[in-house]
Amino acid sequence: MTNEINVKGTGKLGFGLMRLPQLEKDVIDIEQTAKMVDLYLESGLNYFDTAFVYKGSEDAIRQALVERHDRSTYTLASKINAGVARSEEECKDQLRISLERTGAGYFDYYLVHAVNKDNLVKYNEYGIWDFVKQKKEEGLIRHWGFSFHDTPELLDQILTEHPDAEFVQLQINYADWEKPKIQSRGCYEVARKHGKPIVVMEPVKGGNLANPPEKVTKIFDEVNPNASYASWAIRFVASLDGILTVLSGMSNIEQMQDNLSYMGNFQPLNEEEKAAIRKAQEIYGLSKAIPCTSCHYCTEGCPKQIAIPDIFKVMNERMSTGQLEKADAAYAAVTAEGGKASDCVKCRQCEKACPQHIDIIKQLEKIATVLG
Repeated sequence: MTNEINVKGTGKLGFGLMRLPQLEKDVIDIEQTAKMVDLYLESGLNYFDTAFVYKGSEDAIRQALVERHDRSTYTLASKINAGVARSEEECKDQLRISLERTGAGYFDYYLVHAVNKDNLVKYNEYGIWDFVKQKKEEGLIRHWGFSFHDTPELLDQILTEHPDAEFVQLQINYADWEKPKIQSRGCYEVARKHGKPIVVMEPVKGGNLANPPEKVTKIFDEVNPNASYASWAIRFVASLDGILTVLSGMSNIEQMQDNLSYMGNFQPLNEEEKAAIRKAQEIYGLSKAIPCTSCHYCTEGCPKQIAIPDIFKVMNERMSTGQLEKADAAYAAVTAEGGKASDCVKCRQCEKACPQHIDIIKQLEKIATVLG
């Protein structure tokens, strides 16, 4: 079994399975997901990405993909997460459970999930690095790596300590390229220094870059008025060297069709397009928007059941549009079944879980003074 990963072998667009279409809250639409799977495979692409903690995702992909397509026609990635485990045994058992849920037999790519300075101690204590290597030797994993949400310095340390990691999954998008809390460029350069192929996550920043500010849309429209704004974001990262695939968390057939329209036969950005991206980056550098991607990692353990991502979305729209009455109504809707920003007890579990390193407590305090 080779340790080499061919960055040209999967296609530049990966199907992220974190935000699958739903019939209702937490009920995945298997029929629509299956249609999306078929469209994706018919375009010659094959990289599917799920995780133990993506609610319902592993079971859904068993029904929509594994039970309907030959195992040799696709590659499947999943992840092990120490943050939700109460013991070493429980953490390691996630691989068995993920294999049962998916029915895949093995994972082509398996990741130590969402590594940062806070959970690294737990991954080390549980011996997860050696565990995934052992499972590779047993044939349950073809390639292993880790997803990462922290500083370039910590990434360099981990890759130095684990030089046999075969790939790294990083959050990279044009808006965060130079942002101090994300440091997309810095982490990208460290991974390249170590010669690691890169899987890109959050290229559209949780959908935020699909609806950029008017100043940004004007820049893009002047260059190519027919291109979707999501395409600018995805093509930016896909044009970088050393990219294994770019994950897009597609939630409906329309998003799939749009992505395939420019990624099925991918063309890197030209010089005029790169210049437009640089102008957009300057504008995002001045933005006061809360950089939330709606991953919902922050909400799992909230004692007041505050819908933090939904509240942040309301606040961002309020700041960008100035429509105060509309924001008040939206805020009432998203807090109808949970806590308000003012209910926060400052336990900070949300901040520990946030991949964007947002000062959530401070943001909620600000929102509470405005919206309650």
